[in-house]
Amino acid sequence: MNRTGLFIALALALIIGILFGAYPELDLKLAALFYDAAQNTFPLKIDAVASFARDAAMWIAWALVLPAIVTIVWKFIRPERPMLMSGRAAVFLLTTMLLSAGVLTNLTFKNYWGRPRPVFVTQFGGDLPFMPWWDPRGGCPRNCSFFSGEGATAFWTYAPAALTPPAWRPLAFAGATVFGIVTSGLRMAFGGHFFTDVAIAGLVSFLVVWLFYALIYRWASTRLTDEAVDAALTRLAMPGYRWMQRWRRGKAEPSEREA
Repeated sequence: MNRTGLFIALALALIIGILFGAYPELDLKLAALFYDAAQNTFPLKIDAVASFARDAAMWIAWALVLPAIVTIVWKFIRPERPMLMSGRAAVFLLTTMLLSAGVLTNLTFKNYWGRPRPVFVTQFGGDLPFMPWWDPRGGCPRNCSFFSGEGATAFWTYAPAALTPPAWRPLAFAGATVFGIVTSGLRMAFGGHFFTDVAIAGLVSFLVVWLFYALIYRWASTRLTDEAVDAALTRLAMPGYRWMQRWRRGKAEPSEREA
């Protein structure tokens, strides 16, 4: 999560954006590598092993964020107790996952950027015209191709990789990159996304992770501590906790009088 990584990501975004903007047919040529014209389908989308691998990739990603979810939920249930894991890590993991794989993809672009998926364009047996990555005027009504939610989720694994010990961090980043590429490749092989959908998903996830790592861990003006996160969540959760305690006492008192 250093400046070198940021410059590489921005350079890749610029190169991919310009190249595939000027030559959008490259997306079709890459998608065609996975298409069987004789059968008029993307064969891997009906392959059981490939489908399992696709599902397993999402299970792995959500398993990595699950401890953060449990930690924050438990903090709201018992705010007077210390957090189950590092407060900064829990906030970092959950926030980056929600933004990269949720808000920016499924709740924003995919519902308002009408680019059809490969399986729906005329070049691959569909009935909608192909659209380049930069044009939101496609015929897809919702849950569209740009950009890939599963690709963003897979590349989100840069977030837990950023929290590994420094000696292991290069290997963790390499693993996250391979994981993202393989998962994104499966989405292309199924006819679910074009190359630019998954490439931009990966870059968006990386940039979200890079920014929030800097905000939470690196920049002195915004850097957090575990104690500060714990205290903030305690203040946020305590009113609801106190209300719940009063409600429980209120329910218990009539029973005690009846006894």
